[in-house]
Amino acid sequence: MCGIFGYVNFLVDKTRGEIVDNLIDGLQKLEYRGYDSSGIAIDGDNKGETIIVKTPGKVKVLKQKIIDEKVERSTVFDNHVGIAHTRWATHGQPMISNCHPHRSDPRGEFIVVHNGIITNYRALKTLLVSKGFKFESETDTECIAKLYKHIYDTNQKAGIIADLNELTKQVLYELEGSYGLLVKSTHYPGEVCGTRKGSPLLVGVKTERKLKVDFVDVEFTEPEPVVSHNANSKNELGLLPVAVGEQNLRTSQSRAFLSDDNIPMPVEFFLSSDPASVVQHTKKVLFLEDDDIAHIYDGELHIHRASKKNAGESTTRQIQTLEMELNQIMKGPYKHFMQKEIFEQPDSTFNTMRGRIDFESNTITLGGLKSFLPTIRRCRRILMIACGTSYHSCLATRSIFEELTEIPVSVELASDFLDRRSPVFRDDTCVFVSQSGETADSILALQYCLERGALTVGIVNSVGSSMSRQTHCGVHINAGPEIGVASTKAYTSQYIALVMFALSLSNDSVSRQERHKEIIQGLQKIPEQIKKVLLLEEKIKSLCDSNLNDQKSLLLLGRGYQFATALEGALKIKEISYMHSEGVLAGELKHGVLALVDDKLPIIAFATRDSLFPKVMSAIEQVTARDGRPIVICNEGDEILSSDKVLATLEVPETVDCLQGLLNVIPLQLMSYWLAVNRGIDVDFPRNLAKSVTVE
Repeated sequence: MCGIFGYVNFLVDKTRGEIVDNLIDGLQKLEYRGYDSSGIAIDGDNKGETIIVKTPGKVKVLKQKIIDEKVERSTVFDNHVGIAHTRWATHGQPMISNCHPHRSDPRGEFIVVHNGIITNYRALKTLLVSKGFKFESETDTECIAKLYKHIYDTNQKAGIIADLNELTKQVLYELEGSYGLLVKSTHYPGEVCGTRKGSPLLVGVKTERKLKVDFVDVEFTEPEPVVSHNANSKNELGLLPVAVGEQNLRTSQSRAFLSDDNIPMPVEFFLSSDPASVVQHTKKVLFLEDDDIAHIYDGELHIHRASKKNAGESTTRQIQTLEMELNQIMKGPYKHFMQKEIFEQPDSTFNTMRGRIDFESNTITLGGLKSFLPTIRRCRRILMIACGTSYHSCLATRSIFEELTEIPVSVELASDFLDRRSPVFRDDTCVFVSQSGETADSILALQYCLERGALTVGIVNSVGSSMSRQTHCGVHINAGPEIGVASTKAYTSQYIALVMFALSLSNDSVSRQERHKEIIQGLQKIPEQIKKVLLLEEKIKSLCDSNLNDQKSLLLLGRGYQFATALEGALKIKEISYMHSEGVLAGELKHGVLALVDDKLPIIAFATRDSLFPKVMSAIEQVTARDGRPIVICNEGDEILSSDKVLATLEVPETVDCLQGLLNVIPLQLMSYWLAVNRGIDVDFPRNLAKSVTVE
């Protein structure tokens, strides 16, 4: 949810128009995350003046508003900080007053953009109101901006001159909750601080000269004594307690950003919550850790810590090279990102397997797991923890894990797992699955398991994400950037990654060699088989046009491996077309659901060949005996029922039972897409939803 973008130029001349264009373009690259309003903050022509433009609606509305307000574009800056934001409402409805950026006061001494939720904002607001601050919005974020000014003024009265980094530390001492935030100030021209806790933030670096080193030192300092962190406590001045000490002088230098003669070089910095908005400018990025404070000034990037140094904590942050290409996040010939990503699945599934499976020797090598496999094999049980579509990929592969490893496997929804405070032991293996690697509930569950000493494994798409850094080991699924809110190619790649994980865990078993060979040879054929399934698009589009467009509800029946497929298909239809749909275990049909069946209710049944095929056919017979006319997804060449008993059949290639769900889910993805398009729904931005759910 939400998107942060910031741009800093140093010794690189940019007009205000170019700066605004950079900010707007950055926001447009973040639109897929889901949002309801947007805004930017830039410097005015006069000293101490800040221009803030914000509005509910899409980024194109903001772009037009900037034109309508005749923001002057020709002024040239050789050092400037601009910050921008797309907001997904958590506190206060989408209206101008609630849009980001937020200011500390009418003069805009401190300007903040923020992702996340401040859980103690009510206590902070009560305190700040008592100090004379007047609030302009209903948001929790405005407390942060006003807290900056309050602590800055308190420092000034106490005769303490703190730099922006020290001020940020003092603000963070008072905040509870999650945040990714940027702050700029008229008191610190040309400077910006960015920090994160539970919400992603990265820094991109662009310079024509080669960086001297490919890392940035973390600058640890012992925190000054603080009287209290309680927002309701008071010191002698009756204000918030502040650090007491000598003036914080800048003595360190950022080694990476100095030329050979130790003179700062021309450089541009891009701060963002997602690499997709940075890749067109630079591939050199640094991912911040929780409690990092990135302080940019005078063309240098300094990383400070908001907390004390812990034993074994890394003293550097690596500057990494992004592997993604700009064309990967562009729509190309497709109308929507979702459509593009559905049709990318032959390539994305192949890329998940690339370099990991030797199809000649039928062996699998997962480098990120290799040294941990003996430990996982000895574990008491495997807990698979995820949300939404990722949860369904766990359900889809649980059976093959249990079959191949004979280790008990439980699949947990992250939010429910946390609510129950479920017991976790040191000899458990906890597998976390996420496309973004930033899902709030999954991250909290990960921290819960780490605290209890369990081994943690991450199955993640986004390189450098919180989950990929915090887990002990894992697998990047290599599906490429997924922009559409509805996950499609990430699901099939997660599915394959989990199957490869199960195969790796059991590769020491002689008795299962034939089963291994069967599955690996099946995986080799999957990309080409998906291409064949995608040829069904016209038939599915026609089916939607003629039979499903006007329906209000839909039932999906699956059993065994296909129960997860039914759940995932139902989720896609719900979130994209806003049509009620329900995935039902076919074995439970007669325990209540059968009461819904009549000649009007659309039903989709999965009847592909596996050991449960006869039982699924029995369920379909129960449906047709009550005048139901299901759409049946079956294998090629199967004539399951007479044509007068079924509405339509969608034939997919046959594969190994544990992989059939990879092919069966594709028609449901296409169906959800065309149902949404036919209803005039914005496919890539379904209402009320966000791509990366970074709040609880």
